[in-house]
Order: sequence, then C-alpha cells, then structure tokens
Amino acid sequence: MIGRPEPNEAAAYYSTYTDLITSEDILSVLESQLEETVPFLSAISDEQSLHRYAPDKWSMRQLLSHVNDTERTFLFRALWFARGFPDPLPSFDQNIAVAAAAADQISWMRHVEEFHAIRVATLAFFRNLPPEAWSRSGIAGSNSFTVRAL
Repeated sequence: MIGRPEPNEAAAYYSTYTDLITSEDILSVLESQLEETVPFLSAISDEQSLHRYAPDKWSMRQLLSHVNDTERTFLFRALWFARGFPDPLPSFDQNIAVAAAAADQISWMRHVEEFHAIRVATLAFFRNLPPEAWSRSGIAGSNSFTVRAL
C-alpha cells in the first residue's frame, strides 16, 4: 500500500504539502529529488549559502538544516508508527531547532552531505516497509498521521 494518502490520513493543513506531489509512487519521487537536488545544492558556494533575503530571515544554510531536521523528524515518526509504538510523539518546533542547530557555523557542503545521507536512509527505510505498515497510524503534535501520509 503506497499510493496517495487520503485526506483523513493526516491533519488538514498537511494537504498543502501532499497535494504538490502528483505521482502515486512516492519512492520514485524521493529518489528523483535526491538525484536532482544534490547537484543543484553542490553548485552553491559557501559564501552564497550564508545569504539571507532579509536580516530577520533564515540563511540558505539554516534553510537546508531545517529541511534535514524535518525529514529526519518525519522519518522517525514513520518508524514509530510503522513499528506500532502506541505513545504519541511531541510536535516539532522549527524555530527551536534552527536556533539550536548553529547551521551557519557548519560548511555548506556538510549540510549537502547530510541531506544526501538522510534521504538515502529515508529511501532504505520506506523500501523495506512491509505492506501493512503503510496504513498504521499514530499521533504527532496532537495530530493523527498514517505512515503513508508521512
């Protein structure tokens, strides 16, 4: 069971993101994104990666750190729910995470390498899920999600 998640498989706000994906094969989408994104990110210089479009906005390093943290968080949620753990998980506050990450102190290429490693781990996890695990669900941040919706 992969396919597209039904609206009742995640919080209502989540469709803002899932509706952007038109393919039924999310693993192929994740793989294509990896193949396209790493070369794109690798072409950005260390200096460019510190750019902010406004003083109070995140730098590109902070943005990629956020992407990495978010994928890691959603992968952990998928693991938790797929394995049948009953306890709810806390919410993820991106502002707390970005403030603690010190992303601007880490080289751009290390952020890119981290993105690659996390995506490879994400793909390996989802490729190895038994079919029945995709429909398992749990609570994260007081919202219900199925593994498929994550």
